[in-house]
Parts: sequence; C-alpha cells; structure tokens
Amino acid sequence: MTYDLRATEAPAETPAAPPQTASRPGTRGRGSAAALFALALGAFAVGTTEVVIAGLLPEVAADFGIPLPTAGLLVSGYAVGMVVGAPLLTVLGTRAPRKRMLLWLVGLFIVASLLSALAPNYPVLLAGRVLSALAGGAYVGIAAVVAAGIVAPERKASAIAMVFMGLSLANVLGVPGGTALGQAWGWRATFWAVTAIGVVLLAALALLVPLVPREAGADIRKELAVFRRGRVWLALAATAFGWAPFLTVLTYVSPLLTEVTGFGSRSVPLLLVLLGIGMVIGTPLAGRLADRALTPTLYGALAATAAVSALLLAAVHSKPAAVVGFLLFGMVGAAVIPPLQARVLATAQGADNLASAANISAFNVGNAGGPLLAGAALGAGGGYTAPLWIAALLAVVGLVFAVAQRRERVA
Repeated sequence: MTYDLRATEAPAETPAAPPQTASRPGTRGRGSAAALFALALGAFAVGTTEVVIAGLLPEVAADFGIPLPTAGLLVSGYAVGMVVGAPLLTVLGTRAPRKRMLLWLVGLFIVASLLSALAPNYPVLLAGRVLSALAGGAYVGIAAVVAAGIVAPERKASAIAMVFMGLSLANVLGVPGGTALGQAWGWRATFWAVTAIGVVLLAALALLVPLVPREAGADIRKELAVFRRGRVWLALAATAFGWAPFLTVLTYVSPLLTEVTGFGSRSVPLLLVLLGIGMVIGTPLAGRLADRALTPTLYGALAATAAVSALLLAAVHSKPAAVVGFLLFGMVGAAVIPPLQARVLATAQGADNLASAANISAFNVGNAGGPLLAGAALGAGGGYTAPLWIAALLAVVGLVFAVAQRRERVA
C-alpha cells in the first residue's frame, strides 16, 4: 500500500487557493526556507540544552555541594522528561493550531531555562531541567510535522532533515560553545545564553512560520487510536533500536579513544567535533535521498550503521583509521534520523502530531537503552570495544523491525 505523506492541512493564508497553486513546489519552496530555519533554531536550542549540562556537572556539583552522581541526574532527568513530555504535551495541545502550540512550548522552554539560570538550589535546577525537557520533546516532534507540512510533497524528508539539522549543529557548535561559556563564566551563564536563544526563537517562529490551522476533526481519541496499529509500534521500535547505536558509542567514546586507540585526552573534543561534522553531512544527505526513495534510504542507513560500527572494531586500533571511521560513524548515525521520522509520519496517518512526538520518545528510549547495555557489557569485562559490537547488533535489530513493515510501502 502506498501512502502519500502530504499534510492534511493547508496554510491559513491561502484557504481558498486551488490545489494546484497551493502545492506548487516553487511557490512553497521560496516561502518555506525562512520558516525551516526558525524551526531548526528551536531544535538547536533543545539539543544544546539536553547535552551541554554533561560538561558542566563538576561545576554544578561543587556549587551546590552535592556528589557528582547526584548531579548526573540532571542528564537522566532530562531524558525521562523528553520521553514523557513529548507525547503528553502533544496530547494536551491536540486542539490547538500547530503554530500556537509551538509558541506555547517555546514560552515554557524560556521559563524553564530562566528557572535553571536562577535556581537557588539543586531541586529547583532539576525541576527546571525536567520542565525544559517536557517542552523540548514536544517541540521537536511538532516542528517536524510543521516542517513537512509547509513544503512541497517531494521535499518532506528534506524538510524534516532541516529540523533535525539543528540537533546536529547543537553537537558541533552549541554543546562545545555552551560548555566553554559555563567553564569560563559559571554554569549559570550557559542557561542565560539558552534563555536568550529561546527569546530569539520565539520571535522567529512568530514572524517566519506560517499559520497552520488545526487539522479538521482532530481530537485526543483520534490521535490515540493510531497506536492500535501494529505497524506504528514497529516503526517506533525501529527508531529506538536504529538510533540507539549512536549514543551507545558516544557515551563511551572517550575511554575508547584514549585506552584503545591511544589518543591523548585533549584530542577527544576535536574528534567529537569531527563526529559532529559527520552528522551535519549525513542528516541533509539522508533527507534528500529519502525524498527520492524512503524505504531504501532507511534500510541503507541502518545497514550502514551496523557495518561501520563493526568496521570500527578494527579501525580503533589505528589512529588514522579511527579518525576516518568516526567521521563515517557520524554520517551514518545521523542518516537514520530523517527516514525514521518520515516513516513514522507515513505509518501514522491521521495522527501526525502524537506519532511524531512518540517517535521523539522512541529516540530517547534509544538514548537510554543503548548506553545501559554498553555499561552492562563493560561491567561484565567486555572491554572498551564492547559498545561497538553492541551498536552493530542494535542497528541490525532496528533494520529487522523496519523490514517487518514491508507491507506499508512508503517509497
């Protein structure tokens, strides 16, 4: 069965326009670039906020006089907030127009960032982090749906890739920059910077994103009914397992590079930037390929992730090979994002908002589950290369779930 990914809603500014005019690629393409940039800026803010705290945990622990493991809850608490918040706030906002929902979420994100910057104690900071995650998870899911709905049908995967490019750039620019700012001026300075980005984002969304009316007949029961479809759960499982390899390796990349490859600790940040550059290359490339053939792109990205993870088992014993290997790993790891998100939107016809948000939760399930498996393997004496073979196996499982959807043809 072939399913057309075209959105079910039209911009409010042209409700009476003839269908052939409203969907002309050239017309929509010219008007959508600025809107896509604004949507991607939000993903950049969310991605930066999610990861940057990891590099500032010693400063936070020292400031509040708490053990480092306790401070580490600021990372896991954010992940839990993303998993729960994305579908929860999306359900609560089902009856709201999508642009209005985005503005509300960014407003909540600003409040949460401000609360974190002013936090007088650790519990308040943790509350700010969770609140920020609730808003961020729902934002990315809805932003992907909006991006797909404001471009021509043949550009939907590229538009989704543009949004997720913000997350990739967060790893290359936002996280290193925010960490350096926090180390130089105190961890609160980082949250003040994120708050400022949120204010700019709010203005950009208000000015640049077109009014997209609420989908006719949308309600909570209709959104929830989509989860009766087994193929939706297969798509979400493919996301969780297909994305898990990236965080599985990234979590333990530092000891892998220093203890196995032989790099000095000062070289690790540079190699992480290189991995981020690979993400910036892989995300838009996968988006363009998915626009042409979604299913082959998805299968290819998952298979490539498994293959590169396996090849790294040998490459990490050579510095030049490791450099090339991690650049490729960044490319293929990020390449799974656009087709996974597009596949879920295609499968969950009639419930784009909630299904997209649930897929954000699935990404975060992968964020948590992969590193847990790798940690267990390390604890059992598997060695620092254990995350690599675990990543390869996870990618294969993700591919199996994706192939199980063969009856739902979307390419």
